[in-house]
Amino acid sequence: MNRSTAREIAVRLSYELSFTDLNAEALLDQTLTEEYFQGLAQEDPLYAEVPEEKQTQYIRRLVCGVAEHAAELDSYIEKYAVGWKFERIPLVASAIMRVAMYEALYMPDIPNAVAINEAVEIAKKYEDEKVVSFMNGILGSFVRQECGV
Repeated sequence: MNRSTAREIAVRLSYELSFTDLNAEALLDQTLTEEYFQGLAQEDPLYAEVPEEKQTQYIRRLVCGVAEHAAELDSYIEKYAVGWKFERIPLVASAIMRVAMYEALYMPDIPNAVAINEAVEIAKKYEDEKVVSFMNGILGSFVRQECGV
């Protein structure tokens, strides 16, 4: 499994946190299993390969970090979503932006440009062109202002 796939799984799990009573650790314990991946592999190629230890650690770091910093990340989304109320932003788009922002702020080993590009590529799979463009603008402004790029 490559990092892009692991990132997309982390986005999906971050999104799922919006709909579950489980905390991030419990959700990860439940989903990062061989059985879980085998159960989804037939219907979704994203789950065709079970993450190795390195990818599992990466997914855990992202999902737990996003959960821990959700309020902070959401405030950044709201700050840079000029003309939009946070409630109007699709939940999938929010999850994707949270992951990218978390990487930019807390994972210095991930270049900001990579975090944004990966977020945009993931968004293209789930959102229409206007939302993808909107997200790209938010993430670009965020990185320029908050990460000093």
